[in-house]
Amino acid sequence: MVLVTPEKIASVMALAAIPHSFAELDDMVSKGLPKGALKASIEHVCKSSEDRKHLLYRIIPEATYKRRRNSLSVAESERAERLARIFATAEYVWNSDEDARVFLNTPHSMLQGRTPLDVSMTELGARRVEELLWKLYYGIAA
Repeated sequence: MVLVTPEKIASVMALAAIPHSFAELDDMVSKGLPKGALKASIEHVCKSSEDRKHLLYRIIPEATYKRRRNSLSVAESERAERLARIFATAEYVWNSDEDARVFLNTPHSMLQGRTPLDVSMTELGARRVEELLWKLYYGIAA
């Protein structure tokens, strides 16, 4: 049973074409997501325009982002999907956009005092954050 669906991840990225399986989402990522997918994910995660700009250029260097016409590269698309997946999972666990945003941007003791957002910049880090979220969801001592 999948709790965070590909449709939910796609909705965080504001994708026009909605995937109905992880295979379809993977195919979309491997072809390159639209630039707007990353921006939409970042808008969910960050409140202020300054924070959004900082996160965007942390994920993709500014000059590289500005050179992109319509689509992100495969690696950039993977980062956009990862950010959307982490947000969608946090939103599911907390049942609130605002609470998910606060969780992602607040240092956590189980992550050595780093924010879940910082930790999730790598795939292994994202898995750690997802594991923490599910432990919180199921009430398992972390």
